[in-house]
Amino acid sequence: MSAPPFIKPVFWIGNTKADLSALDEDVRDAVGQALFEAQKGGRHRHAKPLSGYGDASVLEVIVDHGGDTFRAIYTVRWPGRVYVLHVFQKKSKSGIRTSQADMNVVDTCLRRLRELHAETAKQQKEN
Repeated sequence: MSAPPFIKPVFWIGNTKADLSALDEDVRDAVGQALFEAQKGGRHRHAKPLSGYGDASVLEVIVDHGGDTFRAIYTVRWPGRVYVLHVFQKKSKSGIRTSQADMNVVDTCLRRLRELHAETAKQQKEN
């Protein structure tokens, strides 16, 4: 008998869970399915690496719904965890680029997570 698959926990940074909950059910379902795939160690077909982060550990899910575009950005950079960094409706109607303000939110979240994980590793090393 094989062991059950390991499901990584999802950690919602800031207001991301409330932001997602406020969106239409179809958007929530699409993002939820992508996050579930990440929890299982895979990648949903609508998830792609976020440009500018150099590897595939920061991803974005793009959902088009009702003429609008929604994005959820998450990271699997730290083993055994999925962190949801930012959930938002894309404001610009032209181009596919994520706005600098939204990228700043992602950068701030990643910086805080790096600091948190570094501090945790330091404490574990001391004990």
